[in-house]
Amino acid sequence: MRLARLSLISLFLVPFLFSCNKTLNVNANWKDITVVYGILDQGEDTTFIKITKAFLGDGDALVFSKIPDSSNYPNKLEVRLDEYEGTVFQKSYPCDTVTIHNKKAGDSIFYYPDQLMYFTTAKLNDAKNYKLYIKNKETGKEITSTTDLKGINTPLVKKFSIEKPMVTASFSTGKNFEVKWYPAENGKRYQLVIRFLYYEALKLHPQDLKLHYIDWLIPNIIKSTDGQTLPFDLYFSGDAFYSTIGNPISGIPVNSDVTRSAYRAIFIFTVAGADLNTYMDVHEPSLSLVQEKPTFSNIVNGIGLFSARYKNSTDSLLISLVTQNELKVNRYTKNLGF
Repeated sequence: MRLARLSLISLFLVPFLFSCNKTLNVNANWKDITVVYGILDQGEDTTFIKITKAFLGDGDALVFSKIPDSSNYPNKLEVRLDEYEGTVFQKSYPCDTVTIHNKKAGDSIFYYPDQLMYFTTAKLNDAKNYKLYIKNKETGKEITSTTDLKGINTPLVKKFSIEKPMVTASFSTGKNFEVKWYPAENGKRYQLVIRFLYYEALKLHPQDLKLHYIDWLIPNIIKSTDGQTLPFDLYFSGDAFYSTIGNPISGIPVNSDVTRSAYRAIFIFTVAGADLNTYMDVHEPSLSLVQEKPTFSNIVNGIGLFSARYKNSTDSLLISLVTQNELKVNRYTKNLGF
């Protein structure tokens, strides 16, 4: 892990302040800078690694980004995941290339609709640790991920148990609902999404039911302390459930031609590893007037992030009768046809 301050910009400006040349060239000589982004999750059947090179040129960077040679290496790189038990090497998983053609504009500023990715379908083991190795065979350049503070390679975020809710999801105006789960080993930051599933049918065809869902992202930043073993036992606002799904912009749209009925709810937890948590901390908007922030990278001979996360969720939960009835009369949802 490397934290670096960007406070040396003024040193680069000094030569220009005392120069008689009035032409300023902001494009330095080209340098091969490898940019890496990879997140390991043993719950996924495929691991993707995004590897590009930094680019700079005269004009609009968004235009340059559409040219594959600007960001992609012209040759295929040697990429692999090395598996370790503690610090003892076990085996390697080579990564192949694939081009994804259906990325949306919101998924990435630069890389859409086509993205070149490296991938492996190796089954990851949360009892093992992993190191990323990249080699450019044409130049001999090698790029790796760093070890964590304990001196081991990237550990996976391990499975954890969810205690509440168990069978029924209930949201009541003026009351809080309880969510309880145990911390995940190697997990640092927790994000909760509550997925509300509902049926919808046209009034003219009431038997033609279609299943829809809307996700409610709980905005709280939830972090575990080092060595935490006690469970998280938190309470969230039931009122916020109704205001979220009834939001006129991002919620369920009003449609007088349909009827709706509540079906189920799923509580989805995504847990970030330590380095991913640090990366998010560094890149979160600053509330301070001092906007200068450190950069973060845990890539050797390159820049970027290689870390882990894990997703876990409750079983599909019944929607309580109280919630079903309140959907019909709550000021945020009474016009949604429940």
